[in-house]
Amino acid sequence: MTNRPALPPEIARRRTFAIISHPDAGKTTLTEKFLLFGGAIQMAGQVRAKGEARRTRSDFMKMEQDRGISVSASAMSFDYKTFRFNLVDTPGHSDFSEDTYRTLTAVDAAVMVIDGAKGVESQTQKLFEVCRLRDLPILTFCNKMDRESRDTFEIIDEIQEMLAIDVTPASWPIGVGRDFLGCYDLLNDRLELMDRADRNRVAESIEIKGLDDPRLAEHVPAALLEKLVEEVEMARELLPALDRQAVAEGTMTPIWFGSAINSFGVKELMEGIGAYGPEPQPQAASPRQIAPEEPKVVGFVFKVQANMDPKHRDRVAFVRLASGHFTRGMKLLHVRSKKPMAVTNPVLFLAADRELAEEAWAGDIIGIPNHGQLRIGDTLTEGENLRATGIPSFAPELLQTCRAGDPMKAKHLEKALMQFAEEGAAKVFKPSIGSGFIVGVVGALQFEVLASRIEMEYGLPVRFEPSQFTSARWVLGDKLAVEKFAAANKQHMASDNDGDVVFLTRLQWDIDRVGRDYPDVTLSATKEMMV
Repeated sequence: MTNRPALPPEIARRRTFAIISHPDAGKTTLTEKFLLFGGAIQMAGQVRAKGEARRTRSDFMKMEQDRGISVSASAMSFDYKTFRFNLVDTPGHSDFSEDTYRTLTAVDAAVMVIDGAKGVESQTQKLFEVCRLRDLPILTFCNKMDRESRDTFEIIDEIQEMLAIDVTPASWPIGVGRDFLGCYDLLNDRLELMDRADRNRVAESIEIKGLDDPRLAEHVPAALLEKLVEEVEMARELLPALDRQAVAEGTMTPIWFGSAINSFGVKELMEGIGAYGPEPQPQAASPRQIAPEEPKVVGFVFKVQANMDPKHRDRVAFVRLASGHFTRGMKLLHVRSKKPMAVTNPVLFLAADRELAEEAWAGDIIGIPNHGQLRIGDTLTEGENLRATGIPSFAPELLQTCRAGDPMKAKHLEKALMQFAEEGAAKVFKPSIGSGFIVGVVGALQFEVLASRIEMEYGLPVRFEPSQFTSARWVLGDKLAVEKFAAANKQHMASDNDGDVVFLTRLQWDIDRVGRDYPDVTLSATKEMMV
């Protein structure tokens, strides 16, 4: 890491990160305030607020707006001071975790949002483990300090114990709940005071020369000041100091405290992302790693979103640029099809808004509108035969059959399902025997989302019904062994939307039987989307 050459200034100023959290920890509100302070929007839209103008900007699908949860990762780019932030807002709902896993392959760091009253929750823990597998640096924001919350040391201890990571406080809260005044900025010796009257206003900053500065007493009541001094002295004695290298390696997380809804602590967190978040990092690929400073452009598709504009029935591939300086109109090689592709209308995203991208650099995320040529896992290069690796696809945990309300619309249904499969919104399996499709998802809410989107985008009412099968596994092995296995197990066989062979199971016994009777094939619960 330390021996890498210096990056060109435009690449070095990029910070590409995802926000991870349990539902309702305040992730979407924090995203909103990032955009507000980055100058990207004029007014922060409130989740579940009244009026179209105040729909939260990063939740652009109708169902997300209705429910107030993020179910699809969206990417946003904006400038803050000297930095270009590329922020990916991931789904917080556990039913959409696969989308989040894929998103984490396209970022260099993660911001973990936790609720001050609830601490580390189950979904946060799962997502943290994925970050750890990728050695992603993590910066932590403890939200909702203006409500009743747990003791600060207790929160820090829980993060250290449950996530096995060192925690270093970047700020320290002064009071909690109704008594919450603000924070003491430990990195810059500043007092930050919260303004409860104006939720979109940046906190007042007062430069302080250490905790014995008499000006502290002018702003902080005596009892709270005494507690602050005592706790900060304890924290400095008991907790590790901020170590830039440990943060970069993902073994330490700095933590900021605040209240996103009151715009408090957000500016300090943004400054922390700029100062301690990593520059664009090398990308795993076959046959060689891709370094961001390489002059030639390489990018990979980590997400496909269809019908972002319902009027134009379009499909946009979200592409993370791994290297080089991209300019609009460039001809790139689509490695999977071996065909050249002129990228004439690339876009940068501001939630549901987009603007034409005249240029982009390694670390940026651009959208490429297309009619289905680009799939998750695809790599685009300036000619070299490279394939980005490590983009996962998981076996679904719930299977249901899908039927159109009108049997004459079966072809329309097939088109809709294939589109959602290519988008990564669901797995679609075509059984070897019989008609119809089996749809696989990670969580039950995804069936609702699919039914809603198929009806809204295709005008096609559908129903999901229980399937005789409970799980699916990809069949791996040499061609002859797989063909022999498929011929002997026709009633269990299907193909996915890529044409790969899939074994549908009713019980764990089916999987055990294959392991025992067919040593030449392997049943896999994951498939790498390297194409």
